[in-house]
Amino acid sequence: MSNQSLSDPRAGTALRAAQMYYLQDMTMDAIARELATSRSSVSRLLSHARATGLVEIQIHQPQGQELRLEEAIRARYGIAAHVVPTPKNLSDVERFERVAMSAARLLPLYFDSNMTLGIAWGSTLDAISRHLPKKETHNSAVVQLNGAGNTFTSGVDYASEILHRFGQAFGAGIQQFPVPAFFDDPRTKEAMWRERSTRRVLDLQARADVILFGLGSPFAEVPSRVYIGGYLDRDDFRSLREEKVVGDIATVFYRSDGSWKDIELNNRATGPAFSVLSRASRRICVVAGVQKLPSLRGAIATRLITDLVLDEHLAEQLVDL
Repeated sequence: MSNQSLSDPRAGTALRAAQMYYLQDMTMDAIARELATSRSSVSRLLSHARATGLVEIQIHQPQGQELRLEEAIRARYGIAAHVVPTPKNLSDVERFERVAMSAARLLPLYFDSNMTLGIAWGSTLDAISRHLPKKETHNSAVVQLNGAGNTFTSGVDYASEILHRFGQAFGAGIQQFPVPAFFDDPRTKEAMWRERSTRRVLDLQARADVILFGLGSPFAEVPSRVYIGGYLDRDDFRSLREEKVVGDIATVFYRSDGSWKDIELNNRATGPAFSVLSRASRRICVVAGVQKLPSLRGAIATRLITDLVLDEHLAEQLVDL
């Protein structure tokens, strides 16, 4: 049991309840009688055991029986897909929450001690951060991949809250990136990138073992924060339309064919170049809603994604089923 669990007054009781439920196949009513408590209290103890990492649940598919959609995505795109079952009558908001929760439960399988996790702030990472289970790691770090400031806010509070949740979940150190999302002048960015304090964060980003990101999109029902949060002005939107941009990863924009290097706004963006992000051995994209299909196809064309967490309906559209 971790030091964090030892300091938790409910840990011992939650562990006993979990052992009886998962290892001894006892019903909640039987556990309630043994612990002299109510059935609802047992349910809360089991939830607490899962949330704090006392219990980890994994689902293993039978060998040779891989899900059809995951197999199709792997065969067509060379990407390890994790398809989240979602009925078609769900709203995009509900679908988004289910995918975010699934991604949060999957992340501890890929992030461990002595590793660095790079995260791109935004609506998707905010939602994921709220569902993270506890996993104690050592000598690990979480680094912010792109600046969050604009003309209305520094963005520090918003980005730091997301980073804090990731750091708390994994017992990891956090590294903020206190720069604007976009500089007004590319020359200002070039000068800032020469500063030693900035270079330290850039070097940490470049050494990330795992990166986790959503896809910014102007089409989605769940709005992408970069498009609604005051980060872009009218001229920026016109430029993106003229350059046929379909989405962004960590505020770096791309087209449907995956090209991104010659997009004007990227010269002022503070997100890492895709050539830097591609150094990470695992690059996890989390996306929900069929409105993001154009953004997803473009992101796949960048060849950046190694793992993809998406909803069932979007997966069907992606493989044209």
